[in-house]
Amino acid sequence: MHRVVEEEDEERSRQRKMEEALEVKSLRRIISAYLNYPDAAEEDVKRYERSFKKLPPAHKALVPHYALKFQRLRRCISMNSYFIYNMLQAFEPPLDMSQDMDGCEDSHLNHAPNDHVFSSQENCCSCHSASVTGRKYCSKSDGACCGQESNIIGKSSDGVTTNEEVQIEGCCVPATESQQACLQNKQTTADHVENDCSDTNGNVMLSHHDWLDQSLRLHVPLVDVDKVRCIIRNIVRDWADEGQKERDECYKPILDELDLLFPNRSKESPPTCLVPGAGLGRLALEISCLGFISQGNEFSYYMMICSSFLLNHTQTAGEWTIYPWIHSNCNLLSDSDQLRPVSIPDIHPASAGITEGFSMCGGDFIEVYSDPSQAGAWDAVVTCFFIDTAHNIIEYIEIISRILKDGGVWINLGPLLYHFADMYGQDEMSIELSLEDVKRVALHFGFQVEKESRIETTYTTNPRSMMQNRYFAAFWTMRKMSMAIEKQSAS
Repeated sequence: MHRVVEEEDEERSRQRKMEEALEVKSLRRIISAYLNYPDAAEEDVKRYERSFKKLPPAHKALVPHYALKFQRLRRCISMNSYFIYNMLQAFEPPLDMSQDMDGCEDSHLNHAPNDHVFSSQENCCSCHSASVTGRKYCSKSDGACCGQESNIIGKSSDGVTTNEEVQIEGCCVPATESQQACLQNKQTTADHVENDCSDTNGNVMLSHHDWLDQSLRLHVPLVDVDKVRCIIRNIVRDWADEGQKERDECYKPILDELDLLFPNRSKESPPTCLVPGAGLGRLALEISCLGFISQGNEFSYYMMICSSFLLNHTQTAGEWTIYPWIHSNCNLLSDSDQLRPVSIPDIHPASAGITEGFSMCGGDFIEVYSDPSQAGAWDAVVTCFFIDTAHNIIEYIEIISRILKDGGVWINLGPLLYHFADMYGQDEMSIELSLEDVKRVALHFGFQVEKESRIETTYTTNPRSMMQNRYFAAFWTMRKMSMAIEKQSAS
């Protein structure tokens, strides 16, 4: 009997190590996508140059400014790269990244998942953050993963105060050719890098983040780098003045509804609100500023790495400059529109007036919130452009119902652009319900519609583009009826 128990323990240990190895490969692939951004963007510019060179001389003479535009594009790319490198330098991986160093010859990592995150909570706005220190292990087969939660200052959901603060040390990585061009044109930037990355003799120090070493960078598919470009556009939506219109269209109706539904919020006992699919964290932060204990949940490492940096490591509003629109030459009114800078963040997150208890939880929504401890834990659940990310939207609705308290509210805004609807050639489950069916399923799980409308909006759209993809998003408030009320209604 004792031998059987030992064998079972060994098998569990082996399984955990295998899961963690897969998680490291997944994270390494995502970090490599960020590291590959400058080179991939440079290849685009070289492609533009090759096309320009094929023009007849008479046609070239009509657009003589193109050569200068290519150089301006390179400077914009280097500025984006500088932001990305600083973001990666501030990131503290939840896993031992050195354990996969010997496996780097598997450069394409075709079998490693490339977007998911560990099930944990990260420190957000260290002045008022909340988390639980510990480990969670989730099934890899369901797309979740395992990892160690960050240690922060704050109050956990069960009221236990933690006192271990995350310390992020300065570090650097070798500059790429495009970065060096940027630094030559930005003396203040160059001085900043020298201060961060040199010793007292001016010698460049190697980063203690060995996993950021360019020589260990993996070759990843271009689709992974496209996700990095998507993140840059998402930054505008959540953390730039230019994204205010989209935030007013998508976030303001939700915030107004929460304010209306919870008029007597108490600082001593604030209502709780969960935001699945929190992305870069702005909506969850705004809800916290309203006086809620707000928790954002996000599945994507791409998003979590960036949101952690913006929430925890920005020192002032407008600290960074990015160029989010440089990667498309289509539907432009002018080159200046394409090359315009965007300052981020538009506010300093740590000074925004958040409520104690604000946190971000990384992991698959189903894996994290199916835990029995989550049942009846939330006064409100807010989903914005989220429910159509499900393989099985019915399961999402069931979990939202389960984690809400009786009388709790579910506020939703978004389309039904099911993410797995067009996975041709792949055996991906995708349940694609109409809005009518979604409401019918919600009714089955105890929800009652209190308010419903359509809201016209966009998503990470360049406001100066000639093409604007618009959604007529469903917006509703549903209330979870208590079991007693449900029985009365049925009788």
